[in-house]
Amino acid sequence: MSESRIRFRHLQTFLEVARQGSVARAADFLHVSPPAVTKTLRELEEALGVAVVERDGRGIRLTRIGEIFLRHAGTAITALKQGVDSVRQDGAVNRHPIRIGALPTVSARVMPLAMTLFLKEGTRAAIKIVTGENAVLLEQLRIGALDLVVGRLAAPENMTGFFFEHLYSEQVLFVVRAGHPLLDPNQDVFARLDEFPMLMPTRESVIRPFVDRLFITNGMTAPATEIETVSDSFGRAFLRQSNAVWIISAGVVANELGSGAFVALPVNTEETKGPVGLTMRTDTAPSPAFSILLQTIREAARQGS
Repeated sequence: MSESRIRFRHLQTFLEVARQGSVARAADFLHVSPPAVTKTLRELEEALGVAVVERDGRGIRLTRIGEIFLRHAGTAITALKQGVDSVRQDGAVNRHPIRIGALPTVSARVMPLAMTLFLKEGTRAAIKIVTGENAVLLEQLRIGALDLVVGRLAAPENMTGFFFEHLYSEQVLFVVRAGHPLLDPNQDVFARLDEFPMLMPTRESVIRPFVDRLFITNGMTAPATEIETVSDSFGRAFLRQSNAVWIISAGVVANELGSGAFVALPVNTEETKGPVGLTMRTDTAPSPAFSILLQTIREAARQGS
């Protein structure tokens, strides 16, 4: 193997292919042709002396060696970006945004105030915020596509190479619109849940195992009508116009609960309570702007919890 033959474009292309799971999608993102992506991957494999990707149906996936190399490639790209940022002249605007992954509950509860506080600091740093499932966001963080994830603490086996800082704890609620039939007093909520559509967290989400156990504890296996979603905008709109029951983190619907538009059903969900916080790679060396951003998120979480 000749390390001198590996270039930035090799690592960048490899990381994007790993993220997209497709040569065509990676090519679209990188604004090159699919053959150019394939050629770059072959050059990387020749330099490494091993295969890092393999066919998987119509897409591709990483080989075992590729999965190992992925961690180091992500670290290398992150370190290079940090090095470039560190030698820019004082006052220069960072053209590369600080990339934040946030769960829907965090996007609704914490990030608006955090951004307001951050903008007052006058750093002029660009910010990019994306929302998604915890597992997806952590994978983006692992390969260097995100700089920070604000969300739930993942399972221990998924935290290798990461550092977690606890901000607050949050639990899941069973939420309905005002005037919902299940709000009539003196009834067994779980005995009637099958009468209504259920908006559920996806099976890949951190909170889904807690929800499933809650159903089993109360004598149910699975809802009769189940809609999996991570879209808070869909959840809000669907709940307002239907008799659906939405199983959702409290922070996502805090405003609606406060106004009375939505109401939490009398279901004991204490066991779904879990830590929400900042997840970063252990090799992260925060820039001044990034450090200020972390402080504003901490302050927003304190004010919002």
